[in-house]
Amino acid sequence: MDGNRMATVVGFAAALAVLAGLVWLVGISETVDALATADPWALLAVAGIAMFWLVSWGLALRTVLQALGAPVAPHTAVLVFVAAVFSNNVTPFGQAGGEPVSALLISTAADTEYETGLAAIATVDTVHFLPSVGYAIIGFTFVAAGAVQLTRNLAFAAGAVAALAVGIPTAAVLGWRHRDRVQALVIRGVAPTLAALSNVVPRWSPPSAANIEARIEGFFSAIERIATDRRTVLQTFGLSAVGWVCLSASLWTSLYAVGAPVPVEVVLLVVPVGSIASVVPLPGGSGAIETVLVTLLVSTTPVSAALATSGVLIHRVGSYLLPTVLGGGVAAALGVDRAAAPEE
Repeated sequence: MDGNRMATVVGFAAALAVLAGLVWLVGISETVDALATADPWALLAVAGIAMFWLVSWGLALRTVLQALGAPVAPHTAVLVFVAAVFSNNVTPFGQAGGEPVSALLISTAADTEYETGLAAIATVDTVHFLPSVGYAIIGFTFVAAGAVQLTRNLAFAAGAVAALAVGIPTAAVLGWRHRDRVQALVIRGVAPTLAALSNVVPRWSPPSAANIEARIEGFFSAIERIATDRRTVLQTFGLSAVGWVCLSASLWTSLYAVGAPVPVEVVLLVVPVGSIASVVPLPGGSGAIETVLVTLLVSTTPVSAALATSGVLIHRVGSYLLPTVLGGGVAAALGVDRAAAPEE
């Protein structure tokens, strides 16, 4: 992780620049005035809702780990998930960039193999897409029904919902059907890269191609084991759905705090669509997510840009800053630096 500190600093600087640009375009004084009038009780409610979200998705992770034969206590699962959120929030491309570190944290806490931890967090992240698609479709249906015309931003939302509902599941199915080919491509690409790195990194021996192949096979076996366990899938789906309700409630409460409540269907739409922006090369998608949320709120409701921005900033304090701070402490306690790489 030491080698990535500069990249992390640059990423956060870029995210802050994007956020500063958003607030500047909306109006700095208007946004600050809206934040100053926020209801303190509503702000406390946002923090509480964020904790419920973390608990529900942490328990979803525990359910998957139990199915993989690596059970952990409920509070441990929640703490590990908070640490995983931290890794997602400080690495570019959100979950895609943070999953390798999250897998290390999970394998350390659950005392299991690295590929088991990777399979667990990959499964949880995949399951999270399912209820988000349902909520996004419901929200878009009601929002579009009440719209006078399909604006450019609503057209973007429709495309994003379609990507969630069709594109991602299709890619996942194709990847699974052709997993042998994927495995061969990974081995062909990773093994030479690690061998080259071994010439630069002192006192480090790269894993062999056979070792990499065994780990990939272990990963796919773990995924298959979870997918065939109907009870695990249903429990994980239910806990994930509760988490998405919490995230939507967080945004609604944040807007209520600044005196701009919106219809429930609006937050059901914009929260899942906004999460797509986490794939941008910024830490946890910070900056991009806020911009998408504000843009959709302004285009689907009569809420002013300043109120929308202030509400989104409050929401992101609860759903981004709070778990990042808490997760950083948990990650340090779990020994992220000591878990530099999975054992061969």
